[in-house]
Amino acid sequence: MAVYNLATIDVAKVIMFVTDSSLNQTNKPEKKRFVILISGLGSNMQHIAQLANDSSSRVSIQAVVSNKASAAGLDWAARRGIETAVVDHRLFSDREKFDQALARVVVKFEPDYVLLAGFMRILTPGFVNQFKGRLINIHPSLLPAFPGLHTHARAIEAGVQRHGCSVHFVTDELDYGPVIAQAALEVSTTETPEQLAQRVLVLEHQLYPKVVQWLSRDQVTLDDNGKVTLHGVSYRHIGTSE
Repeated sequence: MAVYNLATIDVAKVIMFVTDSSLNQTNKPEKKRFVILISGLGSNMQHIAQLANDSSSRVSIQAVVSNKASAAGLDWAARRGIETAVVDHRLFSDREKFDQALARVVVKFEPDYVLLAGFMRILTPGFVNQFKGRLINIHPSLLPAFPGLHTHARAIEAGVQRHGCSVHFVTDELDYGPVIAQAALEVSTTETPEQLAQRVLVLEHQLYPKVVQWLSRDQVTLDDNGKVTLHGVSYRHIGTSE
């Protein structure tokens, strides 16, 4: 695992130690390159990485990058031969400098898409614009409802009938980027926010890999007006009722 303090280190020299794990993969031109950003366990990252293990998959996970060296998902990825890196946000004086350093690490892996999977940092417009149209996030609500934090408690408090998760393109406005797909379930009148969170997490693990698969097959397009179009996809949303 590479750990970077790019505020004081020559980036060109540091990156010499970052290996491109895809060099020996077969059918490389057919695969899309993904970098995944995490801050903790990265359970969504794990499900996406498992998708990439399928021999017929067009998904290539180039790296898992975290802002925390203690993120458990880093060890999980490293044990499976996925390149990992850390850019510790605490070593930078402001968000802009951290995001600039993070971007310099990410671009070295030449990703087609950058996936946020429990990355608990609000990204600056500079970072978002650098990866415009290629930066994807999963949010635990049916956007545009309940952007931000504590979505499950807010959903219960609001008395909504359905709740779920959304995979969307990231824009400057927090949690308001164009939605690619959503997954929904019925909200019980007796469950706690913690119970609802666990049920929604199951949907996240289904939805995010599905969207990544679409991205890898060029089935998702985003036009200049922010309209998302899916090609060859009959159903873009997952809905369940109990």
